[in-house]
Parts: sequence; structure tokens; C-alpha cells
Amino acid sequence: MLPTNGNAILHVDDSPDMTALVAKYLGDAGYRVESLNNPLDAIATIERGQFRIVLLDIDMPQKSGMHLLSEIKSLDAGIQVIMLTSLVSVTTVLESMQEGAEACFFKPLSDPEPLLEAVADSKRRCDRWWHAMRDLTQRRREECSGAAGEEIEAIEIS
Repeated sequence: MLPTNGNAILHVDDSPDMTALVAKYLGDAGYRVESLNNPLDAIATIERGQFRIVLLDIDMPQKSGMHLLSEIKSLDAGIQVIMLTSLVSVTTVLESMQEGAEACFFKPLSDPEPLLEAVADSKRRCDRWWHAMRDLTQRRREECSGAAGEEIEAIEIS
């Protein structure tokens, strides 16, 4: 299992050649990729690994990427999902976006740069949300410690 961090990406595609190619592209860019060729293992892997970015094929046996996208967003709407598919159509793109995908790319990938840009954008979105959550947590701690301090001061005065 890969360590949980912002550079860990899960890629689910029934084609071992595709997962190997994408893992090379992303690995060269500094990301760590866990590749799955069985879509039935995806949700359990996400739950164990706490991935913030997932790449999904759409047309897979046993479970479609669209079904997985819906499951992932139900599990954690903050997970950034990027679709990679050979189903080239406007409908594919629109359905992916309606279900919450960040982007949709068509295979074969003739140029990895747009995918790398989408992954970097997704990472930045995750980082912004985690920064907001840390800020909220810090503010709540300060509010709680301030309220506790006032309560202790009121007790001492009485």
C-alpha cells in the first residue's frame, strides 16, 4: 500500500498496458500511482488508501467507471476523479461532468500534458480544501480554548 499523501493517485483501468503507461507518465511527474485492473477492488482500495485523486476508465467489465464515479462521490465528494476512456462522444463527457468528474480524456493519450495538468489542478483543489479544513480546525480550537479560559476566569472571580 502506498503512503497516504497528496501525490498518491489511484488508477483503475481494465487494461494493464494503459495503467502501466499512465503510471510512467505520472511517475515521471513525481506522483505515486497505484494501478488496479479490476474495478471491483476500487472502493475497498480507496477506503484503505485514502486517495484524493482517482483516474477511471469508463468501459470496464464487471463494473463501469460511471458506476464507480457515482460510488466514489457518494463515499467522499472531495475525491477528485478524472475519467480516461476510449468512448469518444459528447455524451460521455457530459455524463462524466454531471456525475462529478473533474475532467475527461480520451484514449489513446497522444499527449500526456493535458492529463498531467488536470492532475495538478486536482491536487491544488484538494490542497485548498485541506487548508480550509485545517484553518477551520485551528479557529475552533482557539474558540474552545478561549471559552474555557473565560469559564475558568469566571469561576476564579466568584
